[in-house]
Amino acid sequence: MRLFSFATAEKRVHYLWVLRAFDHARGNYSVLLHAGDVENVLTRLPGATGDDVPDSSEIPALLEQLHAWGVLERSYDGTRAATLAEYRNRHYVYQFGQAGYRVFRAVEDVLSSRGEDVSLSRLALPDLLADLNDLADANAAGDGELVYRKLSRLDATLSDMAERAARFYLVLGDLVRTTEVTPETFLVHKDALLTHMREFSTDLARYAPKLSAALDRVQATGVQKLTAEAARHDERVLLSFDEREADWAQRWWGIEHWFVGVGAEPSESERLRGATINAIAAVLGLLRRLTEQRRGGVSRESQLRHLAGWFAATPSEDAAHALFDVVFDLGRPRHFSVAHPDADVIPVTRSWWEAPPVEISRTLAETGRRPAAGAPGRIQRNDAGVRRLREAQLDKQRRRAEAARSLAAGGVRERKLSEPEAEVLLSLLDAALSARVPVSGRVRSDDAASGTQDGVELTLRPSGESTVVHTARGRLYLDGLSVEVR
Repeated sequence: MRLFSFATAEKRVHYLWVLRAFDHARGNYSVLLHAGDVENVLTRLPGATGDDVPDSSEIPALLEQLHAWGVLERSYDGTRAATLAEYRNRHYVYQFGQAGYRVFRAVEDVLSSRGEDVSLSRLALPDLLADLNDLADANAAGDGELVYRKLSRLDATLSDMAERAARFYLVLGDLVRTTEVTPETFLVHKDALLTHMREFSTDLARYAPKLSAALDRVQATGVQKLTAEAARHDERVLLSFDEREADWAQRWWGIEHWFVGVGAEPSESERLRGATINAIAAVLGLLRRLTEQRRGGVSRESQLRHLAGWFAATPSEDAAHALFDVVFDLGRPRHFSVAHPDADVIPVTRSWWEAPPVEISRTLAETGRRPAAGAPGRIQRNDAGVRRLREAQLDKQRRRAEAARSLAAGGVRERKLSEPEAEVLLSLLDAALSARVPVSGRVRSDDAASGTQDGVELTLRPSGESTVVHTARGRLYLDGLSVEVR
């Protein structure tokens, strides 16, 4: 946190202008700057005027302090000394440290960020498709350098796409939730906003099958070969080959997960499309709210504020209750006054303590309003969603049953359990340990506890040795227990 000290210091504006001078010089390929160079760059920076900009006498002290905080690195430049006095005084040159530059960019990004400057990267989808096809061709041909470049570009494009989407939906959520939205501003931009989201959703649905097919082409050429080629041409010299290969394998897993879901989970592209559709519905809801607000002349917030003022101004508690009944109409349960269909059998004068219950409509029970005449409204059913959830549930049950059979057939010794098998084993262990009741705080040597699930029975017995189970998640140590699965 010491690196951020310049952002809260007394002369924070001066420090910021000095760092902006280094950033400007860095953009012009000048890395090392002397105090005099900083002064010259500040005279050319737009907006660097007035008392916010340090003068030449303050710059050396500011540079030294930034070096003390670790934002700038300092080195000695002997070539600048023209006289013995200058040599003795030493001329230092400064440059951004790696962490210091990241800290400066973070502060500068926050200061220059604009909430309305967000968008979804629709145009990145054709680039993703082209890069995946090029990556498949390069991997099949064994062109490692091209594999590295295409894989790096895919990783950067997807990262940028995910970051843009996260910012866009965050700003959109604030816009929809806020009660202080400006109707004029929103109504001016609503068509562009809806068109932007609709086009992105359409393009995402159109490119999804093509991207999945291109991903299959890449997988057919060999994922292990792909990550090995990328690691071989990776220029991060301080990492070993195995570390670089593991890093690229993890990045490729992220790319696959973006296009194809893992198990029953939807892919990130499907999540993004669903979020876009929900955002369109939210924007339309906001539009409807603003339209009603304009039509009524007052907003819901102002109505509630006026109502709160009326409650505060009531002369008595009874008057407040009367106002409550008039406004919300919740004071009397109107469904208690429903008469029995056969008034001769159950007269209306009989106490409801003694009368049998009367069937009432759902509308009356939920809203207090009597149902309108005519046929009941059609029930809105999401059959596609129900079917999708049911298929996901059945698929999960099938995979769990297969994992249980595999666990029962192979046991837990001298093999490595897969992820589904490990989940079944942990469930069985949970059931067996829950059923294991110690007597007098101790477990006798002949006590055994069992857990049964999906036709598989796990038995735990006290043992003088520990059992080690190798799983995809790592090693599971069962101290003083022997495990039998059948």
